[in-house]
Amino acid sequence: MHVSIALLLELGLILAALGLLAALARRMTLSPIPLYLLAGLMLGERGVLPAPAAGEFVQAAASIGIVLLLLALGLEFSITEFSTSMRHHLPSAGVDLLANAVPGALAGWMLGLDGVGMLALAGATYSSSSGIIARLLGDLRRLGNRETPSVLSVLVLEDFAMAAYLPVLAVLASGGTWWQAVLGALLAVGAVVSAFAASSRWGHHIGRLVAHPDNEQLMLRMLGLTMVVAALAEFVHASAAVGAFLVGLTLTGQTAKRARAVITPLRDLFAAMFFVAIGLSVAPADLLPVLPAALALASVTGLTKVLTGRYAAARDGVGRRGRLRAGAALIARGEFSIVIVGLTGPQLPTVAPLVAAYVLVLAIAGPLITRFVGARPTAKSPPSRAGPRPPE
Repeated sequence: MHVSIALLLELGLILAALGLLAALARRMTLSPIPLYLLAGLMLGERGVLPAPAAGEFVQAAASIGIVLLLLALGLEFSITEFSTSMRHHLPSAGVDLLANAVPGALAGWMLGLDGVGMLALAGATYSSSSGIIARLLGDLRRLGNRETPSVLSVLVLEDFAMAAYLPVLAVLASGGTWWQAVLGALLAVGAVVSAFAASSRWGHHIGRLVAHPDNEQLMLRMLGLTMVVAALAEFVHASAAVGAFLVGLTLTGQTAKRARAVITPLRDLFAAMFFVAIGLSVAPADLLPVLPAALALASVTGLTKVLTGRYAAARDGVGRRGRLRAGAALIARGEFSIVIVGLTGPQLPTVAPLVAAYVLVLAIAGPLITRFVGARPTAKSPPSRAGPRPPE
């Protein structure tokens, strides 16, 4: 079997560099995500240190990374609790859509784009990055926070909306008709709703199918099932992340606890590739001309995401700092916006660099803002034992 020396060398150097960056981030008590993104930016074809041999592997690994991130996130919750939370947050989804898609559409109109261009920018500003936020919540140890279910409900409802949106955009961007776009959207939404209903009704059978006393068997069964479900989700133009998240929700109890332990090292490895891949997709030379517009759009929609998160967390009775944490967590954009660039890039060459710059700005700024906004102040004296703390 032929082994590519260039691939091994470049991949080894990339992993070593990511290890150093992660250590630096931990020392500064930050998430390593922004540093991973900047590393990817430097490694692209027109970057400072291009790595052409490893690029294809990184892109493939990124697809696995987003699946593992959402699988791990789903393992933290039960499907019954999460279904209740999602129904409760349907108004939050409406606020999210209006507050974040409208600024993108208005920006497209101000830039003189046609209807498809305005639709593309609306989608890019609407959808937060499930992958970045999933890793961020884990890095900051906020998975158990009171505001986290509201954040996740908003993310999953966004993914459902994108299941309808992406087929419409793909058809219209390629010159198709409105009825073809609507038909594709209905099929995708129907498939996602059916999958969620099936997972809720028969998910306990999946737990029995995956469970095994041997860790290797548990890992192989769980990953095999997750990849198949993720592939089916992509086939119907839904998100692979939604499929992986549903698999995670169906596993509970001791099986979920052991599953989290066995996939954590794999998740961390492939998640790092996912963040690097976002940086790889952006050409640094294309960013400068559109950077002012991207910064302006990022400023507006970063604020509207904070307002969205505050509203969603307030519906769950979360306190002031918790509402701020929820809003800041939703700022980052990522994978769906990159998909939009891929769908519209050839037909709308002005949209691609703007969205790429916009994504990079918020993918870096979002984790940094989340780290500091709403954080609990360091206590200078032991906490009072007079009673429980008020909700945050």
